[in-house]
Amino acid sequence: MVTAERLAQHWARAIAWTSFVSMTSGELAVHLTGPATRLLDALIAEKSDPQPAHDVGAGLVAAHFTQPASLDRTLVVLDEQLGEYAESIGKGSRLGLLQGALAAGYAQALRERTLSEQEDIYAAALAARVEAEEARIASEARFQAVFAEAGIGIGIAALDGRLLEVNRALCTMFGYSRDQFLALPAGALLPPGGLRNRDNYRTERPYRRADGGRIWIDLVVSLIRGRDGSPLYAVAMVEDVTERRSLQQQLRHQALHDPLTDLPNRTLFFERLTGALITTEPDARVGICYLDLDGFKAINDTLGHDAGDELIRTIASRLASRLRPSGHLVARMGGDEFVVLVERVKETADVVRVAELALDAVRTPVHLGGHVLNVSASVGVVDRAVEGTDAAELMKAADTTLYWAKTDGRDRWAIFDADRHASDVSRYRLSGQLPEALAQGQFVVEYQPLVRLDDGVVIGTEALVRWRHPELGVLGPNRFIELAEETGAIGPLGRWVLTEACRQGRAWRDAHPTQPLLMSVNIAVRQVRDAGFVDAVKEVLAETGLEPEALQLEVTESSVMGSAGQPLRTLHALAELGVRIAIDDFGTGYSNLAYLRDLPVHALKLAGRFMAGLRAPGGPDQTDQEILSALIRLAHKLKLTVTAEGVETAQQAAALRELECDTAQGWHYGRAVAPEEVVLVRERPATGRS
Repeated sequence: MVTAERLAQHWARAIAWTSFVSMTSGELAVHLTGPATRLLDALIAEKSDPQPAHDVGAGLVAAHFTQPASLDRTLVVLDEQLGEYAESIGKGSRLGLLQGALAAGYAQALRERTLSEQEDIYAAALAARVEAEEARIASEARFQAVFAEAGIGIGIAALDGRLLEVNRALCTMFGYSRDQFLALPAGALLPPGGLRNRDNYRTERPYRRADGGRIWIDLVVSLIRGRDGSPLYAVAMVEDVTERRSLQQQLRHQALHDPLTDLPNRTLFFERLTGALITTEPDARVGICYLDLDGFKAINDTLGHDAGDELIRTIASRLASRLRPSGHLVARMGGDEFVVLVERVKETADVVRVAELALDAVRTPVHLGGHVLNVSASVGVVDRAVEGTDAAELMKAADTTLYWAKTDGRDRWAIFDADRHASDVSRYRLSGQLPEALAQGQFVVEYQPLVRLDDGVVIGTEALVRWRHPELGVLGPNRFIELAEETGAIGPLGRWVLTEACRQGRAWRDAHPTQPLLMSVNIAVRQVRDAGFVDAVKEVLAETGLEPEALQLEVTESSVMGSAGQPLRTLHALAELGVRIAIDDFGTGYSNLAYLRDLPVHALKLAGRFMAGLRAPGGPDQTDQEILSALIRLAHKLKLTVTAEGVETAQQAAALRELECDTAQGWHYGRAVAPEEVVLVRERPATGRS
């Protein structure tokens, strides 16, 4: 954690030697604690305000730290001490703005100090001119001494533009001798139209020296009037501000460019983007390519951060050389992220071409410290009409699209899609609402009958969770179970569903003692991998009073096929407890029947897509029937029962009976409904067998 006292100590050590001040290092650290506090407060404030930093810069000049090294070391210390902290709290750009404001305050205060000295000289010159007649000789002598030896350039000109006198500093500044200077016209040192209509004129402009070099000067011209108010002549005071201007430009470059790659940084990028969005051109469009290197962390972790930095510099150079000639701004956003601003876009294909050029530049192998690295990147592509588009909104869309490119396989670009974005936003919103929804009782469990095919008897039910969302209505598990697994909410949600289902199963078994009903409950992959899941099942069974053999837990095929370690231990422990294990949606994944011999599995639930071929208009599809027949026979060889899911018609049910499938569920037998609507006793239908 950065404190004002710690910042002040580092600051004092950095600038103590840069100027002549009458304070020890300890006294200086105490003196700088107040400015350090104001800078920290400005950094973390809710609203950005550069004024405190501006005042701190002026305070340095007031404390006589007037050498350029004082400002340079101050900015370096702020970057070293606050850089990482500012990035960690999302204030990296604000730190750059505060550094710029501090430099501006320093430059302004230094300039005002110099002007004050100039005004003193000017006052002395005027005082010498208006001395009493009897002291004229002495006054002129004093004036000439001040005029000749002044540290700033001074020139006196007639109202017609003729130079009357120049001092040594002015001659040195421009590289002319006194006689050469007096032979020059004074028009260049006077404002357009002269000074007759105004008494003072000030400007900062470049000028050519006698040797052809260019300098920047701060020029102040004043009209001198007689006692009657009539203009007499003009006095020009000139200061060479070339170094100061160079320092300001250097500081601005540092504030707006990335120190590692010298590419424009986030601040400069947003300046350019904002400028592009306020254009007045009709139908103007702007594009963004947001690029992130794939697997950069692995390079940092294996080859070290120095190698990672060198890779970043290499990629930055490639992107700049490939894209800058076409007028595109390439900036580094931080870490291994780069962004390209594409202006004057006519169609999305223009931005896609830039993305492909960027990807091609990255793909070229990089030779680094004896290693050849094959690097790739992912790019999010966004283009929008300028009118009504916000820079922050555009970057959010680019960031989202970059994530899509990553999840879709990397080494590719993805284009922003509003519908997909809306779906993602909805998913994120739902994931955040899951814990509160569970606490508020928004989830319910519905039950679908499991029917024995040969006699139509209901042998149990499958518990299916629903989310009664207050805004979106009833949501099926396909909308939120995956989110619950991603966020970790599947633990409490799964426990709640299991408890509700077992409690209902106990109630039905009590109500139908001669009908040993089975309660089948889906469990997620993360639950199977949880070492504490078996204990949780034991606790639920003890709490609800349901016998272990009355509970069937359904796991997906992909979660158990080829698995080892904790998932396999969990399944064996559940089977030893007496709980039945069923493989759900069998046929959509590995479909490895041979592997089932080594698993404690009791039943297979065939995926609903197998049912499609059994309801063909011309009768059951022969190929589908043969596949189903083979699966059922092999399952029976392994002493597994088979349940067909998604049975919607009597034709499908009849075909399944012919194939000797054991049980079925689907709309033909009943939809998933509330427990009070479930029909557990049915009339025995005709078997349909010959």
